[in-house]
Amino acid sequence: MKSIVINIGNTNIRLGFFYQDVCKVSWILHTKPYKTSDELYEQFLSLYYIYKIPIESVEKIIIGSVVPSLTKGVIEAIKKIHHRSAVVVDRDTPSVISPKSKQMGTDIYANLVAAYLLYPKSKKIVFDFGTALTASCLDENGDTLGVVIAPGIITSLKSLIYQTAQLPEIDLTPPQNVLGLDTISCMQSGMVYGFLGMVEELISRINMEVRDDCFVIATGGVSHVYESLTDKIHVTDVLHTLKGLYFLGKDL
Repeated sequence: MKSIVINIGNTNIRLGFFYQDVCKVSWILHTKPYKTSDELYEQFLSLYYIYKIPIESVEKIIIGSVVPSLTKGVIEAIKKIHHRSAVVVDRDTPSVISPKSKQMGTDIYANLVAAYLLYPKSKKIVFDFGTALTASCLDENGDTLGVVIAPGIITSLKSLIYQTAQLPEIDLTPPQNVLGLDTISCMQSGMVYGFLGMVEELISRINMEVRDDCFVIATGGVSHVYESLTDKIHVTDVLHTLKGLYFLGKDL
């Protein structure tokens, strides 16, 4: 089966073309400013052409969203392109896991579903380095153990820049030293090593709380920055959430 999976996030819309259970290609659109369905239609068509997506062969479109105001426009644009309705999944979509909360975001739910199906036989933590930094924990039986939500790295960096008069925009790359002697390296140290410290401490505290050494998965836009800086993250996969949405919707 050939499917298009769409993850509507607060910062980006990520789309993936799946053949069977494998994502063959993915691409990103910036979420803000919010687009009309006609604008989304044109953007989707353009990207389909660039990435050589065979529109006529797509059998299913699966959508997950945490931005209700944008969901309708995406649904309308997709229907205009594919002449069929999309399958919309959320935390109420039945799955192999138990979310245990009616407040759980669709992205967190999808992360847990993918973690359970792709990495069985252990307790797991999924860190999503998105607009918010989230850590979701799941046991080997599919029961949700809990979630942590903190400000996202880019969200915090933008707040730091926009709320100060003299701090510049920076690339989110690790500086050579933790202690910096110029503004850029000082900021890089705080953003990279500061958030790394939070992630490592959360892993340690969650492991203590669940009395196990959890398998740790990282996903989200800047997860790659932290992958090489710690041995506490076992797998980094920017498509992890997209895979979870696919698993949620593929049999609907």
